Amino acid sequence: MPQLHAIDTVLFDLDGTLYTPAGLIPGAVEVVQTLKAQGLVVRFVTNTTSRSRSALAERLRALGFPVEAPEIYSPTWAAGAYLRARGARACLLVPPGALEDFADVPIDDEHPDYVVIGDLGEAWTFEKLNRAFRLILEQGAQLIGLGRTKYWQGPDGLRLDVGPFVAALEEATGRPALILGKPAPAFWETLLRDLSRPTERVVMVGDDIEVDVAGAQRIGLRGVLVRTGKFRPADLERGIQPDAVLASVAELPALIFARDAGTDLGNSGPAVYL
Repeated sequence: MPQLHAIDTVLFDLDGTLYTPAGLIPGAVEVVQTLKAQGLVVRFVTNTTSRSRSALAERLRALGFPVEAPEIYSPTWAAGAYLRARGARACLLVPPGALEDFADVPIDDEHPDYVVIGDLGEAWTFEKLNRAFRLILEQGAQLIGLGRTKYWQGPDGLRLDVGPFVAALEEATGRPALILGKPAPAFWETLLRDLSRPTERVVMVGDDIEVDVAGAQRIGLRGVLVRTGKFRPADLERGIQPDAVLASVAELPALIFARDAGTDLGNSGPAVYL
């Protein structure tokens, strides 16, 4: 296993990794503060589509995390940049709180170049889904999905995310979506271009073994799984091998800074269980 203590850049998932609907993961704020104080590059990578980057940064600061909006990578950030670079018109089926990230994107609900869908949650209706279907099939619009996350841990239990709605439109139209969220390669490649860091020195930390861990590993990053948020023990039986599995994010500094204690993580097998 590549040495995790060679890492100098840490990407954190948000919901389920740094906090849950019940509150902060104990020690999460201190971990981010410690890593930044030690000179590591820290970024935040989320599939959240309900808030803009600036709103997410404001929320994180209110929780105690030292973060600025440019340190956050989200599907709305990626999609907004993609559309602006092409001067494309878009029909936006995204939560109102995310619209800020689409500033200067021309809105066209009749003849758009792209239909963009995010996690509308309980705001989803048959009319909205059918309108997206018609724009794609009849008007020739291309579909952008803000991630393929299947579900997330809500305050009342697991809830459907954007992935199933993307899949429904792909099935109905026979046309593949451009995915601009974890774990799609296009999202990771956009992120890495902005980050400008060697992939072998970057680790992604999250609670979703498929979206966070496997998605990062496919493009050469390390993937660390935490047993919080949506994690379930059965995740470890899905054939995906994290570089490390931690009880929570609070144990991450001990793993990264193991060199200070002379620990050779490479002798412990393909995963480290702390």
